[in-house]
Amino acid sequence: MKPRLRFRPEAGLTLFEVGVIIAILGILAAVILPSLQPATDRDGEIIHCKNNLKQIGLSYRIWSGDNGDFYPMGISVTNGGSMEMVATGNVVQTFMVMSNELSTPEVLWCPADAAHVCASSFGGLSNSNLSYFVAASVTNDNNPQAILSGDCNLEINGKTVSAGLLSLSTNDPVAWSGARHVRRGNLLFADGGALSCTPAGLQAILVATGLATNRLAIP
Repeated sequence: MKPRLRFRPEAGLTLFEVGVIIAILGILAAVILPSLQPATDRDGEIIHCKNNLKQIGLSYRIWSGDNGDFYPMGISVTNGGSMEMVATGNVVQTFMVMSNELSTPEVLWCPADAAHVCASSFGGLSNSNLSYFVAASVTNDNNPQAILSGDCNLEINGKTVSAGLLSLSTNDPVAWSGARHVRRGNLLFADGGALSCTPAGLQAILVATGLATNRLAIP
């Protein structure tokens, strides 16, 4: 007697089940993608900002090559520098004297900085166009680890630092505000290098400079 053969249909998804899976994937995409996109944007802004500082650092070095190896902060205003001006907290003068080396004021503005606006030219450049502070006491690259410039969105004890000259000791509880880069910030060093760091990293870098006080001109 021949055995009976039973034919079973191959297992598969019904149209209803396919529709449910597509719906679930759509919900997951709607939840996950928005959280990923801002992170990507923030990373891009940090990179853009760091590149700005590298260009500024290169401009310092080119300018110093024509001025006895001194940065503008180390040369008197009467001789084309910004020494007296930056000592009062004036940031604009330093960048103005390097306008030829900078080529465009766009590098002075961070795309994550909503508190300032990008200038279209150096004519009329003001604090409102600047995203970066200038170290008033750093006059050359003799101390490569000295902080030359960086994001100006600093705060001490949770209070935003005002425009003007800031004397910052290594013991001051300084941090980046949440105004840009999600409490991270970028720094430019006297040797032209730039990096991104957390508030804890900022504190460590201040100690590593070997300077008891860092005098920063804040725009």
